[in-house]
Amino acid sequence: MKTREIKELTTAEISERLVSEREGLVRMRLNHAISPLDNPCLIKEARKTIARLETELRQRELNQQ
Repeated sequence: MKTREIKELTTAEISERLVSEREGLVRMRLNHAISPLDNPCLIKEARKTIARLETELRQRELNQQ
């Protein structure tokens, strides 16, 4: 997910997406520990997406103050 797409979402949508991304990351890590994933780069991409979502939430929090 691109930063531009994240900025278009509402704060509630970002929070929901953050929860689902974290759950997906946990699932991928568990699956990768049991048997290797076809594309282990997906774990890296999920971590980056989570970081982008958290950054946008923090930016909005600071802008409100």
